[in-house]
Amino acid sequence: MKESIHKYFTVGTIQWMSHPRKDVLQSIREIACDDFFDAIELTSFTDGAVREQAKRVLEQSHLRVCFGAQPCLLNAKLNPNDLDEDGRKKAEDRLLSAVDEAECLGAKAIAFLAGKWSEEAKEREYAQLLKTTKAVCDYAAGKGMGVNMEVFDFDMAKAALIGPAPLAARFAGDMRCISNNFGLMVDLSHFPTTYETSEFVIRTLRPYITHFHIGNAVVREGKPAYGDEHPRFGFPDSANDTPELVDFFRILKEEGFFREDNPYMLSFEVKPWGDEDPDIILANTKRVINRAWALV
Repeated sequence: MKESIHKYFTVGTIQWMSHPRKDVLQSIREIACDDFFDAIELTSFTDGAVREQAKRVLEQSHLRVCFGAQPCLLNAKLNPNDLDEDGRKKAEDRLLSAVDEAECLGAKAIAFLAGKWSEEAKEREYAQLLKTTKAVCDYAAGKGMGVNMEVFDFDMAKAALIGPAPLAARFAGDMRCISNNFGLMVDLSHFPTTYETSEFVIRTLRPYITHFHIGNAVVREGKPAYGDEHPRFGFPDSANDTPELVDFFRILKEEGFFREDNPYMLSFEVKPWGDEDPDIILANTKRVINRAWALV
């Protein structure tokens, strides 16, 4: 593409992935000072005073703020499709508090993921997930906010109910019948972990996608960074690099996702592996994006 990627997408990064070992305020300031980024994705703060300081930085930055509640559930081992109603309600309550925190930071939506599932109880768990998601969507709608469910692997690392693209499409269709502020977040790094391609995922989920992530994965069992670890592009034995990102962008273009009047969110989900330098990994990701975009 001759035109800038920023014409068609709001380009961001996931702060806790990009800088897993840095002080969160230092990380936010560095991202805010880098004009490659139009957006930043944050998660919950354990310290309210630090949250207020972050909010002041964000207010100065002209960054779009997004909120990921995935760590809120994963770290506390909460399951929004828990068959135990008390467990499901705990997950719901945590997501409702995430909506409040996201609003405080200036975010217009939150994202979360489905919980683990079992084959024998899949349909009952699906119904529980609908219940939780409807409650979160209703609460967010009262604040003028959206809710995005991120599509994860179903049998590898997260083993989430949502899940393979066809089931994600079914779930999103059911949710759209009752909540117009619901959408799906799809991640290039998860396509190899669900044994699907960019073409299949994007075309299957086309009406429901509201947010994109890009990244890499290792799906060769026994190799370093196997599973949902989001290693850098070019990582040994990994599935995604420049050609896969070119294909991803081409499918997005064909499916009408290049939208200059109201650009979609497109964030990196890439993190350093081991003792890798996070700033070099960020630069690596920018280079791959720039090269792939030039080839579209």
